[in-house]
Amino acid sequence: MTLISFVVPAFRVQGYLRECLDSILGQPVTDIEVIGVDDCSPDASGDILAEYAARDDRVRAVRLERNVGLGPARNAGLDRAVGEYVWFVDGDDWLVPDCLVEVAERLRVTRPDVLLVDHVRAHWDDTVTRSAMAEVFPEPTGPVAFSLRDRPETLELLHTAWNRLVRRQFLAEAGLRFAAGWYEDVSFSYPVLLAADRIGVLDTVCVNYRQRRAGAITKTRGERHFEVFEQWHRVFHELDRLGADDLRAALFERMMWHYLTVLGNGDRIAPELRPTFFARVAIEHARFRPPGGHRIPPGVEGLKHRLVAAGQWRTYRALRATSRTGEAARRTAGRVRRRVVPPARASLRTARDVALYGYHRAELCRPVDPNLAVYAAYWYRGYACNPAAVYEAARRLAPQIRGVWIVRRDRVHTMPDGVEYVVAGTPAYHRVLARAKWLINNVNFPDSVRKRPGSVHVQTHHGTPVKVMGLDQQRYPLGAVGMDFAGLVRRMDRWDFSITANSFSTQMWERAYPAAYTTLEVGYPRNDRLVSATTEEVLRLRAELGAGLGEQVVLYAPTHREHLPGYRPPFDPERVLDALGPSGLLLMRSHYFHDRNHLRAWPPGGRSRIMDVSSHPQIEDLYLAADVLITDYSSAMFDYAVLDRPIVIYAPDWDAYRLTRGVYFDLVAEAPGPVARTFAELLAVLRTRQLGSTAADEARARFRQRFCGLDDGRAAERVVSQVFLRDISG
Repeated sequence: MTLISFVVPAFRVQGYLRECLDSILGQPVTDIEVIGVDDCSPDASGDILAEYAARDDRVRAVRLERNVGLGPARNAGLDRAVGEYVWFVDGDDWLVPDCLVEVAERLRVTRPDVLLVDHVRAHWDDTVTRSAMAEVFPEPTGPVAFSLRDRPETLELLHTAWNRLVRRQFLAEAGLRFAAGWYEDVSFSYPVLLAADRIGVLDTVCVNYRQRRAGAITKTRGERHFEVFEQWHRVFHELDRLGADDLRAALFERMMWHYLTVLGNGDRIAPELRPTFFARVAIEHARFRPPGGHRIPPGVEGLKHRLVAAGQWRTYRALRATSRTGEAARRTAGRVRRRVVPPARASLRTARDVALYGYHRAELCRPVDPNLAVYAAYWYRGYACNPAAVYEAARRLAPQIRGVWIVRRDRVHTMPDGVEYVVAGTPAYHRVLARAKWLINNVNFPDSVRKRPGSVHVQTHHGTPVKVMGLDQQRYPLGAVGMDFAGLVRRMDRWDFSITANSFSTQMWERAYPAAYTTLEVGYPRNDRLVSATTEEVLRLRAELGAGLGEQVVLYAPTHREHLPGYRPPFDPERVLDALGPSGLLLMRSHYFHDRNHLRAWPPGGRSRIMDVSSHPQIEDLYLAADVLITDYSSAMFDYAVLDRPIVIYAPDWDAYRLTRGVYFDLVAEAPGPVARTFAELLAVLRTRQLGSTAADEARARFRQRFCGLDDGRAAERVVSQVFLRDISG
């Protein structure tokens, strides 16, 4: 028999849904089912649910034909549940590893109608705050059950559906379901406690309650927050229906706490709506106030209650302003006390720096140039990647836009003929950055670059992520040494557009970089060339590398290990060449984090059929010339897969890498071809016919279907159309 049915509604949670599902399915308890409900989500949430259902028979995916909201979506899952207990887990939250062992044991021992579990608020900056459970239940409750009349303080726990498991038969007998609208948890969670004869408490943290930086309803201003009143009306209707009038005072106190919490939250109630909301609270206070009286909180909170009862909005507003001013003053005083010694300046600006700074500020006062676009790639290393592809498409489709590249002085010699550029750090550099309407980069511009009104920042990125990125790196401190996450937040807030290569990238970027940009899921412009290359071009590139028609060209391109500076996977080029045979040609390329003008990943010398191509300016040339790619956790595999040629994953440090640096998916299980975990295995793959096996072809086909579906040779055109031409036309 199924013990627990997890109901997971999904709407605009594609960046978080995989983590949620993995946290449930990875628990060491098997008698569970997961009912994922796609609430007609406009993103890839429904596809993710279908994907999990296809590979795990414990998962059922439900697609709703129209968006009904969180409450009715939960009801849709409840109607399909078969478990003894139901746990409503939101698609952007996730369970603590192994917590289900204790949950299942407590359910089997006590058989409660409701089991309340603890949680933490997991903030986007990787901090956590505990719930109020320790305050509400200062003494461990143990494997016992009670009713709300025994412990009315239970009402003080957060009124969400995901911090409680509910016996399914009990729900049916009590006739309890979710209502539509915002604050739907209120009219479900409180009546559940009112109706339950047996309430259990497990003071073990089981849920990570994600506090999203952007996109959460609790951080969205609007009139829909007034729906909280109707939800509380339903609560008191249920109180009357269940004959629980002795709990009216406790419930009234909780209602008032909730109303004043919503009113005091500037992220929910706009200033112009606060007087109206306050008036509604005053009406609710008079309507539901218990005839026998109720407890008034001490201090400022009690004063707020009295002002509500008297309908004194102006005094209430003044009290709120005074309280907020006092809190701000205390925070400022605390900062002053902590900063005993003023921080020393790292260095004094030179006269030239001061002059350039003043020049940049002056240029910011001039109008934005509506026909100027600035391009950059890899921290000004030169003409490359997605920005280069967009630049070429813009020259063709929007010739009125003047494109200017930024390049380091030591990389000027790599710029193609006919491409206008400025050297980083010069007055011309400051001028174009200050005045450009469009700024296109595959990394971030420096913090000194300001987002001007009317300017458009385009973040193209430079790969589909295997390793965790952005704010997700906070969970892997060894792989994020030196990361300035506060600065990263400021930089990503400048983005207007984020270019993604596939749905998977969209999901991960939205989680790693939570900001208000618009995602353009159009494919990677840099891969257009791989799609459109002709046979003549491929033969020419191979000839330039000295590869004849009958030779097998193998490209080895490992990624950088931030957490292991200087590390290189064990790799003997001579032995690899021996494994390839007499017709083999081995190309070896270091990661771009290495300065390729001064550092070679491998020593010079050796046989002529081993070539260090680290300094080659265009990796796309190498992709087109190669018959096989050997890589590890590099995004090169996603680009190379466009060519539908064999790929070998060589991952000798996979276990350490995924635990230390963090990864977004199981590359070993979902690889685009054979996987070698040791150098001996790599040699065996190359010596045998694994590269051309049916299994390798099928793995590559699955990989291409998942990651390369948008690579049709027109991604750059789509970017130009949606960024430049749409803006110009209106």
